[in-house]
Amino acid sequence: MARQPDDKAAVKFSSEDSALVRELALLLDETSLTEIEIERAGLRLRVARNISVAATMPMQMAAGPAVLPAAAAAAAPVAAAADLSKHPGAVTSPMVGTAYWAPEPGAKPFIEVGSKVSVGQTLLIIEAMKTMNQIPSPRAGTVTQILVEDGQPVEYGEPLVIIE
Repeated sequence: MARQPDDKAAVKFSSEDSALVRELALLLDETSLTEIEIERAGLRLRVARNISVAATMPMQMAAGPAVLPAAAAAAAPVAAAADLSKHPGAVTSPMVGTAYWAPEPGAKPFIEVGSKVSVGQTLLIIEAMKTMNQIPSPRAGTVTQILVEDGQPVEYGEPLVIIE
């Protein structure tokens, strides 16, 4: 008997199904997707994340006027980062993922502000779908700014480092 959508209350998940839901939810987090749907052995499974600006507005409004300066201050670095992507020495992210300064936690960072780098030298790594991708320097020079925090999610085209 096929499972019907209006039968939701009657549907029982096995531990294997629960593990699949957890795996898909983790995949959503890792890839910044909002929805994944699969069908396997007669079971159709859709995992979705609702991202809504309206849902966060009441919390901000309830916090009072102190939130407004913080929101304005947070918007300034975003605007500055957008301007830095046009900087001639900007190295931008070639992918969506999580940026890391070092090859492993606690290790010495690949670069620091003031470091001299050569063409091809690893600047940082970006983890995307559990794969560590080394980001090489496209030019020789001195690192004048590191624009991302260790462990920060990054978007495609986002400026990571300024090399002059």
